[in-house]
Amino acid sequence: MSTMPLLPTGLILAASSSNAGKTTLSLGLQRLLSRRGLHVTPAKCGPDYIDPAFHAVASGQSSINLDPWAMTREDLQARALRQSSLGDLLFVEGVMGLFDGAAKGQGSTAALAHALGLPVILVLDVKGQAQTAAAIAKGLCEFDPALTIGGILLNRVGSKAHEHLLREAFEPLDLPIVGAVRGSDQLQLPSRHLGLVQAGEHDGLDEMIDRIADHMSEDVDLDLILEIANKHKGKTPVPSGIAAPLQSLPPLGQHIAIARDEAFSFIYPHLLQDWSDQGADLSFFSPLADEPPYQDADAIYLPGGYPELHLDRLACAATFRQAMRSAAERNVLIFGECGGYMTLGRSIISADGVETPMLDLLPITTSFAETKLSLGYRQLSHQSALPWASQLAAHEFHYATITLMGEADPLFEARTAADRALASMGQRVGSVHGSFAHIIAPLKNQV
Repeated sequence: MSTMPLLPTGLILAASSSNAGKTTLSLGLQRLLSRRGLHVTPAKCGPDYIDPAFHAVASGQSSINLDPWAMTREDLQARALRQSSLGDLLFVEGVMGLFDGAAKGQGSTAALAHALGLPVILVLDVKGQAQTAAAIAKGLCEFDPALTIGGILLNRVGSKAHEHLLREAFEPLDLPIVGAVRGSDQLQLPSRHLGLVQAGEHDGLDEMIDRIADHMSEDVDLDLILEIANKHKGKTPVPSGIAAPLQSLPPLGQHIAIARDEAFSFIYPHLLQDWSDQGADLSFFSPLADEPPYQDADAIYLPGGYPELHLDRLACAATFRQAMRSAAERNVLIFGECGGYMTLGRSIISADGVETPMLDLLPITTSFAETKLSLGYRQLSHQSALPWASQLAAHEFHYATITLMGEADPLFEARTAADRALASMGQRVGSVHGSFAHIIAPLKNQV
């Protein structure tokens, strides 16, 4: 009789809210565990591009996204199994607060913990709190008794006296405190409007993570954290036959040229892995370095990023601009999302009102002079040349506004996670396609 594989040793670092210090503590713990000689395999819950790049520096291992809103339970388990096979401990950083997600909490960190059967280490920002922190922890445990909260990690503890009050408050609860990390203004990671400044923009990121780990080293009980992870090892069986992700998007082409530099870096790692697994050749080029996509590529992908921070360099990248126009004339499939979409447009207006011409392959002008937040999961449907399912799961997150929308076929019909109709998204002209949506996977009902 064959036995079903079991999900790996691991844990999920969650928090009671956003801005509780979860990412900083995640990086410090990954570095401390790596110093112990463990091969940590990191992952991020939800649609995040920036944190996985920080994970890779902290752990020395590439990170992946595990998105319980966009991915099926079986797909999450398959991706977790493959990621964990590369090391000793699957370390997942949660998103927002523990139960926060899209419509009705779908896509939450708690949902991912249930899917993977992993224990949660709960981060509580206790600055300005004492006994109330225990009440919050108790409430979170009782909100979903089936969820395993294995331990509490106190953050921004003010003093030894403060720590004593907190530990005393937690004594009646069956919740071990795995650490009490002292507050420090020196451990803040710099941020901008879409989140943290990208990992590649930090000259001293490795040293900064070392400082975070050094600061935490005497404040956390690694042995207890590992004991919690090992206690729940192999509690969740995986259906027999799941060896690879079941929810992969087909590659855009046989040879995909992908823009990758400081302006174009918002790429889900699982997409590149899936396309490579399906036999596609991937090549990379830098528009900021005025590099053209490879001449023999049959598809070009401009991912999101921060083109608005590099407008002059993009405008002066004559080789890149000419190669993109030539590819469009040859009907090479071109797909741009968010920052890539804006670059495919006629122009981008900077925050100070200066308009800079872009590729002019799609009739759209976008602006940062007047910003508006567009944020949330999206259900998309399309009838285009993109080689994907007709319905897609995606995420939208940008501040740019559209000041000009010329004549073009819309690319996607869009709905929110709560199934509320939105205006159509994106444009397509010939072989050129683009929208603000970041594509994650086929919609679950398409699998």
